[in-house]
Amino acid sequence: MGTARNYRQAYHSLSTFRGGKDLSFHQFDDQLIEAYNAYLVKRGLVRNTISFYMRILRSVYNKAAEKCFVKQTYPFRNVYTGIDNTRKRAVDEDVISLLCKLNLQYSPPLQLARDLFLFSYATRGMAFIDMAYLRKKDIHDGVLNYTRHKTGQLMQVRIEADVQQLIDRYAPSGRKSPFLLPILKTEREPECYAQYKVALNYYNRLLKRLSELLGLESGLSSYTSRHSWATAARNHNIPLNVISAGMGHSSEQTTRIYLATLENNVIDDANQSLIDNIFQPIDISDKQFE
Repeated sequence: MGTARNYRQAYHSLSTFRGGKDLSFHQFDDQLIEAYNAYLVKRGLVRNTISFYMRILRSVYNKAAEKCFVKQTYPFRNVYTGIDNTRKRAVDEDVISLLCKLNLQYSPPLQLARDLFLFSYATRGMAFIDMAYLRKKDIHDGVLNYTRHKTGQLMQVRIEADVQQLIDRYAPSGRKSPFLLPILKTEREPECYAQYKVALNYYNRLLKRLSELLGLESGLSSYTSRHSWATAARNHNIPLNVISAGMGHSSEQTTRIYLATLENNVIDDANQSLIDNIFQPIDISDKQFE
């Protein structure tokens, strides 16, 4: 559903650029793509958003080339299709601890948002959409078995004691819903996906209120728990390949993007240490300077 939405967005963007005129695959050349790129830049779109549209169009074009609808000429070679490092989304482990200690009994919605955030963090940064679609039958012998919506990768996460407490709180044996967590109320699509989108928006608004309660400069979001788990794992010297596998990334490059800010901080700290050791106070009375 999310992929379909992304493709529709890319289609409508290109259609607007074309003034609604049809476009054949044979018209996909360097000049057209570069003109479309300039159009998006002029509209004020950031580079990651432009790259998002370009990657989708390139995927469609490549599929057409594979089916011999058009000769492959690589028309996207002169436009950016990478992913820029975004601002830091992770929070320190002490913030996670403060979240655990918050007394939120006065507000069940805030308590649920906090607990979902902690559930995500404690299950290796599980994405909100995967939490929403978790079912009670996904638990086997103390292990959560689910398929990532984004990549289709099968994930297996051992249920630790703290996670089990959250499950017991929100999935009592008497609740008839097939879902593990109280996010979705129907199994029918597309109603189910529509409920997920509403729930995600509400979840992020509640996380913003939690950020204010904690006095955080940068607000919490549904992505924060995932980035924070990756950062904490790196801080505890867990190897990159283990972090990547734990998060269900298709490649370690994706994990490196998550950890880019952390890596810069590590380098900066090392640089400071070197500078402190080299640039010692100079005694200008030293005879060698006379």
